[in-house]
Amino acid sequence: MVGPAGLRGVRRPGLIIVLAGRRGDGTVMPVAAIMIGDDVQVGPNLQFLTPTHPLEPEARRAKWEAAEPITVADNVWLGGGVIVCPGVSIGENTVVGAGAVVVKDLPANVVAVGNPARVVRSL
Repeated sequence: MVGPAGLRGVRRPGLIIVLAGRRGDGTVMPVAAIMIGDDVQVGPNLQFLTPTHPLEPEARRAKWEAAEPITVADNVWLGGGVIVCPGVSIGENTVVGAGAVVVKDLPANVVAVGNPARVVRSL
């Protein structure tokens, strides 16, 4: 479907997958691809959110939805309660502190914390 302003989307509730296992747990909304590298560790209550929604009220009321992929490189550590927003890439060896909200790409080999997540040091 193509909607207002060329938005592609679906008119259905999003699929939600709940993860649980030895590497942590969380909620994944995989409307777009979520690529996770090797040796990634996650704390409890992680959220990977790929859906985006239009700002215009009429398009939202019509249930238009789009999505952007998320990429997490090798050997990343995502602390408890981290939220990774649509379209974000997290570089290799990066550590994201508990409760951080990642709204922009993070480079490799850094520590990022806060809301929004910001780099506080290099590794």
